[in-house]
Amino acid sequence: MTQSIALLGEYTPTFPPHLSTNAAIEHARAALLELDVNADWISTADLDHTLFKRYSGIWIAPGSPYKDMDKTLAAIRHARENNIPCFGTCGGFQHMIIEYARNVLGFKDAQHAEYDPYASTLFISQLACSLAGRALPLTLEADSRVAEIYGALTATEQYYCNFGINPDYVDTLKQGPMRITGADDEGEIRVIEWPGHPFFIGTLFVPQARSTPERPHLLVSAFLRAVVNP
Repeated sequence: MTQSIALLGEYTPTFPPHLSTNAAIEHARAALLELDVNADWISTADLDHTLFKRYSGIWIAPGSPYKDMDKTLAAIRHARENNIPCFGTCGGFQHMIIEYARNVLGFKDAQHAEYDPYASTLFISQLACSLAGRALPLTLEADSRVAEIYGALTATEQYYCNFGINPDYVDTLKQGPMRITGADDEGEIRVIEWPGHPFFIGTLFVPQARSTPERPHLLVSAFLRAVVNP
């Protein structure tokens, strides 16, 4: 039976990460015939209570700020708490961090600098050096879900972001149940996952940018598998 996923974000047909998101899904579907999955772009302004009646998984896409941050965070929370596959890349990763800070760690005023650069509790801040357009090495935790998916402890991935985790809150993030399972050469957080969840993974990088028809990206394929085989 065909399953459907929602691509949450403000789709822009000229934005390279959105084009690569569409392409990466097609790469995985073409290579793995059991992945009978449809994907629909949905503006965050249009999210409502029917989302999870219509879709079996959500991909929080690059391209923030989103039109409705609160609705986006509510969707992430519902997926996290109800074992619904959830994948966040770039801006999606950043909003998974905000949702976690607010609803698990108890920082109800946790904020993202793209929305409020002068907020007092900025868990996501502007990077001192933009990562947009850069391909950088990545180290993965040995016993993590993401390392299992890659079948390796290292990788090189493409970035398209100007925002990341505020260094002032790294120690705070590590105190809760969310696992930090990937970092760059300087130890900066690049991958998070929720333990025991069928698929709840966020990456600051944009894995879909390195997907090809010959080599569909492993994370994209794993996400779609989690949707098809809950």
